[in-house]
Amino acid sequence: MKRSLIFAAALLFGVGAYAKGPNNIEGKTVPHVKIRDLQNQPIDLPYLGKAPLLLFYVDPDHAGQNSDFIAYLEEHQIGGDKIQAYGIVNLKDAPLLPNGVVRSMMRSKQKKTGAAMYTDVDCSLRDAWGMGDVNNLFVIIFVNKDRKVEFFRYGDFTEKDKADFWKVVNKYK
Repeated sequence: MKRSLIFAAALLFGVGAYAKGPNNIEGKTVPHVKIRDLQNQPIDLPYLGKAPLLLFYVDPDHAGQNSDFIAYLEEHQIGGDKIQAYGIVNLKDAPLLPNGVVRSMMRSKQKKTGAAMYTDVDCSLRDAWGMGDVNNLFVIIFVNKDRKVEFFRYGDFTEKDKADFWKVVNKYK
């Protein structure tokens, strides 16, 4: 009896722990969703269903995650006229950083790099797409023109993650 209680508790704890964290959404067709521009105005997610999208979904507390890889992508832009690429900052998961300050920093970076950037103030993108808990993670998502997720990775990238990323992106270049 004692063993079965311990097993049941371990099973429940394991299931609870497993339920937290990101969900793999590769292969999922994602719905349209509203986010916000840098003036905090609601907008439809740009280019969704109109062009392949490369999205950087960033927790500003962990914006430096994968910094070498991101610096390479900033220097060797892969967007252009075939792939639309932009960043979306997840403001809700950084409650200690004032949204106005983060937007100001984003406008400065946008002016410097020319990169398009938006915000998600209430995790509406995360929730609508079923990403799960991506707090404290840097997420990269590639969505094809049919709104199907072909690449979804988060956290510190491995060499395999980078190879998988290039395999998907190179199909659309």
